[in-house]
Amino acid sequence: MARIAGINLPNDKHIWVALTSIYGIGPSRAIKICMDSGVEKTKKVKDLAEKDLEILRNFISKYQLEGDLRREISLNIKRLQDIGSYRGIRHRKSLPLRGQKTKNNSRTRKGPRKLLKAK
Repeated sequence: MARIAGINLPNDKHIWVALTSIYGIGPSRAIKICMDSGVEKTKKVKDLAEKDLEILRNFISKYQLEGDLRREISLNIKRLQDIGSYRGIRHRKSLPLRGQKTKNNSRTRKGPRKLLKAK
């Protein structure tokens, strides 16, 4: 298994798909990394030479990924909560942040329905 940025990449996938298993790399960034590094994006991970993996590691090291990225996002959310902004309050209450209606939708954000007991 190839290991990049502390993540084991799946062997039987194309390299651009396998790179998306790293937190912080989506499809467009994975394709851009393959194009810039000169590694063919349709090559399987198991077919890559050690030289190609080293080139990919060098290109990927330029980006903020995995733990550092998660930490930065959580600090940004904590900052919004501390200053008491609208978005911070919505984060704290686990409600949608960007103006969505909550009467009928937003079950993903609010969680499962809570049953009301009849008196």
